[in-house]
Amino acid sequence: MRICFVGSPPFGTPILERLAGSAFAPALVVTPPARARGRGRKAAPQPLAERAVELGLEVAQPGSVRDPEFHAQLEALAPDVILVASYGEFLRQSFLDLPRIAPLNVHPSLLPRHRGATPIPATILAGDDVAGVTIQRIAMELDAGDILVAAEAPIIAGETAGEMTLRLAEFSGGLCLEALEQLAGGEAVFVPQDHDAATHCKKLEKQDGQLDWSLSATELERAVRAFNPWPGAFTQRPEGKLLSVWRAHVVPSDSQAAPGTVISAVNGDDALVVACGSGALALDEVQAPGKRPLPAGDFQRGARIEPGVQLGLEATT
Repeated sequence: MRICFVGSPPFGTPILERLAGSAFAPALVVTPPARARGRGRKAAPQPLAERAVELGLEVAQPGSVRDPEFHAQLEALAPDVILVASYGEFLRQSFLDLPRIAPLNVHPSLLPRHRGATPIPATILAGDDVAGVTIQRIAMELDAGDILVAAEAPIIAGETAGEMTLRLAEFSGGLCLEALEQLAGGEAVFVPQDHDAATHCKKLEKQDGQLDWSLSATELERAVRAFNPWPGAFTQRPEGKLLSVWRAHVVPSDSQAAPGTVISAVNGDDALVVACGSGALALDEVQAPGKRPLPAGDFQRGARIEPGVQLGLEATT
């Protein structure tokens, strides 16, 4: 069976590695081109493309899958299956019609829950009991295609969205092999989704990371994890400077302080504990602009934010 794998790092890389070591090694790997980065605007190597070359696989890096030259290349390949994992480009029907058997997508949620661009942060923000991965036929309506394979994965306490992404990518590799084996053996059964049960998640913007201290400590702890690494949770310090929050945990509190108020330290440490709409949040790892992330105790030794100070207020002039 001739496979075309279409994906990007970091989610696509472990899946590609699993395919490469199987009977379903891709005939072609399609991944975005290297992007210019840094002050010199030099194109940094693209990790998935590099890994594909190391694995001895043919690689294409079109600026868009709509490029006529690339489309002709894919037509000549005549793939049986196109398998997409985190590519980030809207795929036209002409592209989806190319594979002989099916175009498939790897979606890191239990569809129809969390359709859309950010299913892993959405899973954490919602406080779901389980995570999961779905292999579905790609349809023109976003993430609405029939399901071939789906499986639950546990939620791990304290896990960030970045950490869950890598774990679910590893988990997805085995599900992709299962789906391809079903297709190759003529045993595949596609099950329509319950569209009435669908939920949706949007692409995250930088401003989404701003912590709203009127929420409960539980909700804010989820937000810190969901927004790590992007867009990053943050709040304002008293002088108006931003403070990024990379790790935090809920602590018991009966404080009546206004939400956002620094109320105490934890176990004699200097870590910041902040009153929330209900409960309190201990900030474990924070970062000042232009500085590296630090344990909150180390940050406090320099910043010395005092109890009673309120975070999250806009600077006044």
